[in-house]
Amino acid sequence: MMRADPSSASAVLEAVTAVVPTLRENGREAEDRRWIPEENIDLLDKAGVFRMAVPSRYGGLDLPLADQVAVLEEISRGCGSTGWTAAAWVSTAWMAGLYPQKAQEEVLGKGAVRVSGGFTPSGSLTPTEGGYLLNGSWRFNTGCRAADWDMLAALREHPDGSVDLVYALVPMTELQIADDWHVSAAIGTGSSTTTAKDVFVPAHRVADGEAAVEGTLLDHVGNAGRRYGLMGFVLAEGAAVYIGMAQAAYELFVERLPGKAIAYTNWEEQSRHPVTQIGVATAENKIVAARALNAQVIDLLQRLADTGAHLTVQERATIHGRCGYAIQLVKEAVETLHAMSGASALSRGAHFQRFYRDLEGLSLHGMMTPVSNLEVHGRVLLGLDPDSPVL
Repeated sequence: MMRADPSSASAVLEAVTAVVPTLRENGREAEDRRWIPEENIDLLDKAGVFRMAVPSRYGGLDLPLADQVAVLEEISRGCGSTGWTAAAWVSTAWMAGLYPQKAQEEVLGKGAVRVSGGFTPSGSLTPTEGGYLLNGSWRFNTGCRAADWDMLAALREHPDGSVDLVYALVPMTELQIADDWHVSAAIGTGSSTTTAKDVFVPAHRVADGEAAVEGTLLDHVGNAGRRYGLMGFVLAEGAAVYIGMAQAAYELFVERLPGKAIAYTNWEEQSRHPVTQIGVATAENKIVAARALNAQVIDLLQRLADTGAHLTVQERATIHGRCGYAIQLVKEAVETLHAMSGASALSRGAHFQRFYRDLEGLSLHGMMTPVSNLEVHGRVLLGLDPDSPVL
């Protein structure tokens, strides 16, 4: 198995753990400005977060998926919006490492890089000399405001009128960013719409969409042990964000209990009420169970990457089911805590409500929502066609 220097992984995790209180305190500012503070980005940069998925040949840390997930979970324990943004940048940087070597050198050459992505094919690529002209708009482009590059899904047009799905790598400076991120959850992610108008994309920065899902994009120079496959990798890193947010909500709820009464009752210590005790235990166990489910996914992906094998349809469906249910579990855990938290937790000064809203909102994400992922898993378990483009 190809492994990074364990001291590198532990150093990143320790550095991130040290700044969790700062990330959490900056949460309200992130919501006020609808984008995470520069301090958050700088702290993660210094910790080495944006080098985690970059191959060592470019000065990156080349961390295994398990180590990346641990760091992303910890970031999300500090701030859900920062964790979600970091996961977007890190996972898409990993995908850039699967392009031809020339593209890798352009995107990853500095070692630390932030790559955003728009994975709904809402753009078109028209052939031109040396490459393509890209046109289109991509909504929900997390992290675009401080990304170096954007990876954009588009339909490539062929002379016979047919089209195929591809991913184009574009410098963020060549795109327009709209000020249209006005939402009630994950507010700090700044997931605005980006637009391309006749942007030239050289052929080496365009990759086949099916190969991306398989994790077999073109050259794969020196990427042994890191060929995880797009959907499994993204789901595992995304699930880490939800688990980290739920862990934060749990910690914040428990921290507030000492001396806290139940209003309009004779209970002077909420912690002594059996409902609170059962609720806390239920929430904690659901978070632990979710983490264990994600660990199963990570282990499967790493074992296959180490041997160069590809996921079967059954394994892909299982990954969707495991991650979908992990997200469902942590969502239920935080809802249980929220129901017992009391009206004081609604204050914007209380960090708990931010984690609750962010988790509720992000559970609606089309790629991560439990319902869609469990449906795919269930269909395959029952011997039916998965009926899903992601499989």
